[in-house]
Formats: sequence, structure tokens, C-alpha cells
Amino acid sequence: MLDVGMSTTDVARRLKVDPRSVRRWRQACRRRGEAGLRAKPAPGRSCRLSKRQRHGLRRRLLKGAKANGFATDLWTCPRVAEIIERRYGVSYHEDHIGRLLRSLGFSCQKPQKKAAERDESAIARWVAKDWPRIKKSEASAGPPRVPR
Repeated sequence: MLDVGMSTTDVARRLKVDPRSVRRWRQACRRRGEAGLRAKPAPGRSCRLSKRQRHGLRRRLLKGAKANGFATDLWTCPRVAEIIERRYGVSYHEDHIGRLLRSLGFSCQKPQKKAAERDESAIARWVAKDWPRIKKSEASAGPPRVPR
């Protein structure tokens, strides 16, 4: 846009950024060309686990929490941190485990909350017989409510 003659403030307004950012981008482009405009993610601290250790951790996680000595098969960040400490001698704060897991290809999942004693056929019978009897009908519901 600058190349076609637009002013810095017009470009900034159009892109919804501060004019100083546009000037900084123009200067970076003049110095290093298009490469100067590419994103430069902050490197941050390198992972304390080696590539081989991360691969081993991934295999352990895929085996499940029960196979790694826990009572249930639910992985939590504190449990993963415990496995890393126990197996590799590297301590991680549980708040950083999520980033490590994402780098290994895992995503956050919430377990389904259903009772082990749940009887699906009894629920289906209740929904078919009792629920229609209990549920208010449209006519007796009164005037429609308007949400605030």
C-alpha cells in the first residue's frame, strides 16, 4: 500500500494498527526486504528434555496412566510432571506441562462425566414415559419469556 502512494496514517487506519508500526515495517522492509517483514517468534528457553526423552515420554503417555502406576487412566498435568521427574529426573512446574504436551501433539481433553452405574435402558424408558408426563406443555407455559 505504501508502494502505491498511500500515506502511513492511511495504511495504519486501514490495517487498524498504530502508524508507528507501519513506519517500523517500512524501515524493516527497506533494510532487509520481504524477509524483514516475516514473523520472528520469540525463541524462549529450550526444552529441558532431549528429543529422545520427549519421544520416550510420548510413548509412555500413549500407554495410559494406569500402565504408569496411577489408579485411573486420566492424565493430568501434575501426573505428567511426576512421570517426567521420576523417569528423567527433570522437574517441570505443572503450569508448563500443557505447552510440552502440545509440542508432543497432544491436546486438552475433558473426561466424560457419566456414572459407572448408569443404566442406559432405564434412562431411555424414563425419557419415553415419564418425561412427557412431567414436562410442561406449550399451552400451560404462559406467555413467552423475553431474555434480558
